[in-house]
Amino acid sequence: MTERPEPLKGIRILDLTQVLSGPYCTYQLALLGAEVIKIEPPGGEQTRSSDAIPELGELGLGLGFCVQNAQKDFIELNLKDQHDVSILHDLIVDADVLVQNFRPGVSERLGLGESAVRRRNSSIIYCSISAYGGEGPIGHRPAYDHIVQAMSGIMSTTGTEEMGPVKVGAPYVDYATGLNAAFAITSAVLERTRTGKGQKVDVAMLDTAMILMANNLAITATTGKEIPKLGNEASSRAPSSGTFETADGILTIAANNERQFKELCRALEHPEWSDDPRWENLHDRKKNIEAFRVALNDTLRKRSAAHWEVVLEQAGVPASRVRTIRELLAEGQLTSRSLLAEIEVANTTVKIPGIGFKLNGDSLLPQRAPRTVGADNDKWIR
Repeated sequence: MTERPEPLKGIRILDLTQVLSGPYCTYQLALLGAEVIKIEPPGGEQTRSSDAIPELGELGLGLGFCVQNAQKDFIELNLKDQHDVSILHDLIVDADVLVQNFRPGVSERLGLGESAVRRRNSSIIYCSISAYGGEGPIGHRPAYDHIVQAMSGIMSTTGTEEMGPVKVGAPYVDYATGLNAAFAITSAVLERTRTGKGQKVDVAMLDTAMILMANNLAITATTGKEIPKLGNEASSRAPSSGTFETADGILTIAANNERQFKELCRALEHPEWSDDPRWENLHDRKKNIEAFRVALNDTLRKRSAAHWEVVLEQAGVPASRVRTIRELLAEGQLTSRSLLAEIEVANTTVKIPGIGFKLNGDSLLPQRAPRTVGADNDKWIR
């Protein structure tokens, strides 16, 4: 059997984070082999009581907590108590990384700012995750995912002109910030192997949100033009790409280039469309988009979304019917990629995602379930 890849084995991380972006960051690092010690306040962090499965929430092991806190050790410390802070200082001495997502200024008030931590361990990697980075006119503000979606412009480009701004359904900015922080910390660990020096890692949710829409940001920053709401249109704005009704559901199509357009016409049994002078090139199709869309929609409504998905796939045209998560799970693709781990939490089998890539064919799923508050106090507190 191939040995499980553990590129961060031997790296000890003190995790002072709560809720989502910070815990998700350290979860990724734990899956990569790092030893993560999660420090929680008395009673544990707020997501322990999440109620997707009420029985687990009542035990302080809610599913919303499990998703980003498997594969960790757990200790309970009151960081407003000087004795408990001194315990944390002792742990800092042998740590490689400390991660915190306090509101700017809080870590300094607790005696856990970078300078104080570095006095205990000069080579530590100190990671601060915040909403806006602690600098600039709004740097001090607190925020959650949906606040940053509003601040960043993501909401202003989502939805349609008729419905107005729409928030992205899942907390993408939180999760992306966690991934961004994990990437930054791993880079800092690699740098330290070369120089022997620790450094500060500064990750802001707003920065992450902006790089998630790098092209939109570049266009507006360079030209001053706002990005319009595209609704379910493709970002290419090609008339043959977008989201369309079929006989029984919604289908998305991406026929962006000329080859894909011609293959689309053939697959829909209308090869003559590609020779129609109104539509024979992208410029003309954009000029005559209404007429083209009428013909396209009339054809797509004759068959099911599932039918067209298969037909277009065979023609080499990217397409997918709009699925729910439950529908996708039933089809087995995620199983084939071993993306989900089944772990036992308080006699309940829960399914949580592991890491989003494979190393040597291993998808790096968690091996240990989350535990109760302070479950590892005896192991780490002397």
